[in-house]
Amino acid sequence: MLYIYHFSIAFAFVYILRFFQQRFSSLFALRHVPGPKSSSWVWGEEKVLYYNTPGALYLDWHRTYGNVVKFTGAFGHQLLSVTDPHAISFILGEGAYQFPKPKGVRAWFRMLLGEGILWVEGSKEAHEKQRRSVGPALSVQSARNLTPVFYENAAKMVSQWHKLFDAQHSDEIVIEITNWAGRFALDTVGRATLSYDFDCLRGQPHALAETLDGLTNHEKSLTSFYMKALFWLLPSILHLGKKGQMIRKTRKELGDLATDILKDAEAVSDPNSKTLMSLMLRADKATAAVCMDDEQVAAQMRTIISAGYEPVSATIAWLFFELSMSPEWQQAIREEVSTAGDPTFDELNNAYPLLDAFFLETLRLHPPVLENHHEAAETISIPLSEPVAGSGDLHLVVPKGTIISLPVNVIQKDKSTWGFDADDFRPERWLHRGTRTSRELLAFSVGPRGCLGRNFAAAEIKALTVTLLRHFAFSCPHEIEAFQSFVIRPRVKGEGSSSLPLTVRRTL
Repeated sequence: MLYIYHFSIAFAFVYILRFFQQRFSSLFALRHVPGPKSSSWVWGEEKVLYYNTPGALYLDWHRTYGNVVKFTGAFGHQLLSVTDPHAISFILGEGAYQFPKPKGVRAWFRMLLGEGILWVEGSKEAHEKQRRSVGPALSVQSARNLTPVFYENAAKMVSQWHKLFDAQHSDEIVIEITNWAGRFALDTVGRATLSYDFDCLRGQPHALAETLDGLTNHEKSLTSFYMKALFWLLPSILHLGKKGQMIRKTRKELGDLATDILKDAEAVSDPNSKTLMSLMLRADKATAAVCMDDEQVAAQMRTIISAGYEPVSATIAWLFFELSMSPEWQQAIREEVSTAGDPTFDELNNAYPLLDAFFLETLRLHPPVLENHHEAAETISIPLSEPVAGSGDLHLVVPKGTIISLPVNVIQKDKSTWGFDADDFRPERWLHRGTRTSRELLAFSVGPRGCLGRNFAAAEIKALTVTLLRHFAFSCPHEIEAFQSFVIRPRVKGEGSSSLPLTVRRTL
């Protein structure tokens, strides 16, 4: 026992020594980088970031200090927020594998989802192995094949809404959009990826949706703040308390569901099935180099369900909020999509410029994920498009272990790129963009780690928008604010969890 005691003391001493060594090394290396003074000796800027309007401080910092900002986290560790275009291109492109996700972020994904594509880091080969197993299932052709499923689920939603109108004997009622956006997203990812119907659009929300929302969609609590502030330094904190219990519960529910679906899929093994699950299993069997065991396949399934639920449902909610605030655009898009029949995947992408512009502007001003986080695997020099204030150097040496935040909302409101009205919702900017494309948006990230499901998500959201606008008109009688859970959701100002009650009127 004495040996264990001495070992524990020695381990703690070495850990503390390394922490302070890295802290002072980082302070010295980044001493010339401007940024706000720490507002707390203990929490740095973590508390003000957590309790402030999502993204507001990043916007203020970068407009005050420039493209590279240094700020302090819990217990004095240094973080960087970067919006410099050359630095972003390097971090997400050429240097992508030198900037893995921070240990805390990886611990979150591993604990919740398993060792799937969102977790894997290390070599380029390890990451590409998983992308090869999932990529065919999330390709443009797969999204093209599955577009009819998107319309089928949208039609179910329309049918259920008409029942709500009939039950209230009115042609104008209030509908909670975030609830229905979640139902649509979960049913669609279930049917299209797993050949599994959660049946949220005909019955009550599935228990899994309630579990996922219970984990992330809640008013900010002190416990959640402690976990958010400390998991950068102590990833093991994710295992503690009620939050740790909720993470384990969510993983178990996702895992049990994934296991059952996997068994059913392997038993049926339909060679003609075009669902993502079937394509992934066929790709896995066809290529020995990417062969995965059942737990690895289950991890990918958990990842697909999670990624297809929260970001998609949040984007749907924000898009319909903006439609409700823009009656002229709402009517213009309704007229644009009023042609007979359901547009194909290719038509959704190419034949409806107003719909596309509105979708892209929603992603620009309301990216579902606020920050893209990375950690320097080694001390590395990052290229810059302009020097850090006062340095004159077009490179920034970043110490090993430095956490770098790429604040998507700031990048997508950069006035040098988007003009003096970058803070305003103006879909028409996409109609006169010249060579500007959606690749300028970081809502789905870019480079080797860009979102594989972006085409799937875009077609799904556009198909729902086309279908609903043909039947209904939307207005918003409430003041809505951004609310950060796992993703950025809308809510009625002052309320606890996500909420978007819109006034909906039947037009058919």
